[in-house]
Amino acid sequence: MAEGWCRQLKNDIIEPYSAGIETHGLNQFAVKVMKEAGIDISKQKSKLLAELDGIEFDYVITVCGHANENCPIFIGKTKVVHVGFEDPPKLAKEFDKEEDKLNCYRKVRDQIKIYIEGQLLK
Repeated sequence: MAEGWCRQLKNDIIEPYSAGIETHGLNQFAVKVMKEAGIDISKQKSKLLAELDGIEFDYVITVCGHANENCPIFIGKTKVVHVGFEDPPKLAKEFDKEEDKLNCYRKVRDQIKIYIEGQLLK
């Protein structure tokens, strides 16, 4: 979701990449709530950081505690920043109804948007 928002809101100053220390596949709830916001992330894919080897990053932003705790060391000028958003799949596990699950994703989607609009690169 963060990559989608960056592409939508900050494409003129950010070349975003999304990767992690684990892959989980593209979450269809995330795709659905981003589509509600007018952003198509259906062509994005869950990928490992190793797949972006050779790219020199200015910033690496971790968005969950697990990634922050296990983030690799980046050599050079890369600045690592942690922004702790709740994990939508974990939040959604508490619910049985799809609409309640989607509300978990909507909540985090909107938090990410607010961060990218107001705080990212300030």
